Amino acid sequence: MKKVAIIGAGFGGLALAIRLQSAGIQTEIIEGRDKPGGRAYFWEKDGFIFDGGPTVITDPNCLTQLWDLTGHDMAKDVTLEPVFPFYRLSWPDGTKFDYSNDDTDLEREIAKLNPDDVAGYRQFLKYSKGVHDEGYVKLGTKAFLNFSTMIKAAPALMKYQAWRSVYSIVSSFVKNEKLREALSFHTLLVGGNPMKTSAIYALIHKLEKDGGVWFAKGGTNKLISAMVTHFERIGGTLRLGDPVKKIEMVDGRASAVLTQSGYRTNVDAVASNADVMHSYRDLLGHEKRGQKAAKALEKKRYSPSLFVLHFGLKGTWPGIPHHSILFGPRYKGLLDDIYDNGVLPKDFSIYLHHPTVTDPSMAPDGCSTFYALVPVAHQGALPVNWDEIGPILEKRIFDELGKRLIPDIHERIVTKFHYSPQDFSEDLNAHLGSAFSLEPILTQSAWFRVHNRDDQVENYYFVGAGTHPGAGIPGVVGSAKATAQLMIEDLK
Repeated sequence: MKKVAIIGAGFGGLALAIRLQSAGIQTEIIEGRDKPGGRAYFWEKDGFIFDGGPTVITDPNCLTQLWDLTGHDMAKDVTLEPVFPFYRLSWPDGTKFDYSNDDTDLEREIAKLNPDDVAGYRQFLKYSKGVHDEGYVKLGTKAFLNFSTMIKAAPALMKYQAWRSVYSIVSSFVKNEKLREALSFHTLLVGGNPMKTSAIYALIHKLEKDGGVWFAKGGTNKLISAMVTHFERIGGTLRLGDPVKKIEMVDGRASAVLTQSGYRTNVDAVASNADVMHSYRDLLGHEKRGQKAAKALEKKRYSPSLFVLHFGLKGTWPGIPHHSILFGPRYKGLLDDIYDNGVLPKDFSIYLHHPTVTDPSMAPDGCSTFYALVPVAHQGALPVNWDEIGPILEKRIFDELGKRLIPDIHERIVTKFHYSPQDFSEDLNAHLGSAFSLEPILTQSAWFRVHNRDDQVENYYFVGAGTHPGAGIPGVVGSAKATAQLMIEDLK
């Protein structure tokens, strides 16, 4: 039986491992942290359960497929519950917009902003369906290993004006500025600037409309736990708390994986779900291929990082939905500061996650679990000391939430902690503390992204946010499907 080692137990690594093990390839995942999940790590503190993220689950079918491979039922291992509305969007002037896939409700919300934009939205929906069918259904799980594959995709990219940004495309259909923000912010959830990310990413609207937005009962950590349960059920093995130190090579091929504890396993192939820079610079840096690839990656544009404030409060808030987006007073200017200017502005937009409105068990009785996520520039653009800046930004976020949602929030705090770009760098080996790896601009997508299989080390593969198609649960699970197809064929 062929044997494979996968570095990292994030969504991508677990999805790939399940696919390989289901195909009869002996698969071992080696994870450096004490728990699986990668960015979907979690903490238990003072009776509260805090998910690290990602917390927006879309296209559940991409997950159920992993169980279907062996005739099992995902629903027996984890419960997915629908979230409605998907998000409540709000602006400083008090305007609110409930975003969902209910046609009547959504068009009513649009008409509140601008009745004339309802017809434009319908045209945008047709556009979103087109790019969804081309970019996600046809190409999302297809590996781009050579430029000819990109050339074949070019007509569709041209047809849908992929060189334009999501915001630009949205603006061509609707005129109200708030609606433009409501239909373009989604790229931020995968690390992309709406003003620069390819219009192809407008497919997210159709993805959510068709598949809905879901929550794993007990938190995203329960979905990770279910994936681990299923992987081990079908014969896979998971090694925790032992970071990979080196990928050993023989005759230009990966031959073994060595960990910090001294554990060593001989393999027929290696796949990395770790950060792509770490995978080349640190794990393969003893080889010319690793050095060359790392040098090329240094020149790439990386997605911003995140400042995530986790907190538990006394009290419950049935009026605050599961997902909220609190826009700040600026949109483009704020994005410029985060992506280009490398400053920490005084204003910000907040994604507020409130899981206990769906599942009260994630907090003690009479209490609520939240996190407030604020995009910030990565460490390469904003090299500040987060031990000093963190508490300052933390207070500003609480002040804003107090002003807009919970007036006495400071008095209600039971427990709190934050997760900064420094933590992304130290805990996840994320280059520059980026939360989403390479920025998803057109010139860093598909063939231009790190390939699912290395061009020179023929048995070294990649899965996760840094490879095609990119970040987000559907993206990294899609990358696992693309990479698994390559590995299964190569290992025959």
